Amino acid sequence: MATQQKKSATRQGFKTGEYIVYPAHGVGQIATIEEQEVAGHKLELFVIDFQKDKMRLKVPVAKATSIGMRKLSETDYVDRALKVVQGRARVKRTMWSRRAQEYDAKINSGDLISISEVVRDLYRAENQPEQSYSERQLYEAALDRMAREIAAVNQMSETEAVRLIEVNLNKGPRRGAKADNEEVEAEKEEAA
Repeated sequence: MATQQKKSATRQGFKTGEYIVYPAHGVGQIATIEEQEVAGHKLELFVIDFQKDKMRLKVPVAKATSIGMRKLSETDYVDRALKVVQGRARVKRTMWSRRAQEYDAKINSGDLISISEVVRDLYRAENQPEQSYSERQLYEAALDRMAREIAAVNQMSETEAVRLIEVNLNKGPRRGAKADNEEVEAEKEEAA
């Protein structure tokens, strides 16, 4: 199987060295574009490195956009995602297993706004009850995906990106039992 490397090439609007978002894995960098012969057919492949996961993925150039590979979000889209985490958590009253599937689908959609909704909905302030193990896992996965993209877009470290997300989470409505009790008291006063 012959492999031919192509340095600094552009295909389908993507170029080598560029950071991209792959739905199921998050932010990666196009290392090269190579040509391989498979069953007598020449196939062009993006070779994408995911440094944090120590993983390399080969994606057929022709299929890249149809499977959801995309460029990093623009800064205004990042700002919208940060506004989303400031909002009130919207938790459906369905079984956890169903909600967990929906959260997982949002995380793997690769869409920054969908991922930020999961971060918002699963975030727990220190004064709130503990999360279950599976809630914590989904929250960490969503936070990690969101932070990686914000770090790449804003050219900052992932740690700085996590801090930025947490600052925005804390700008949201007060969370926790104390805040809930205060809301109930306020509603009673309005009704009186």
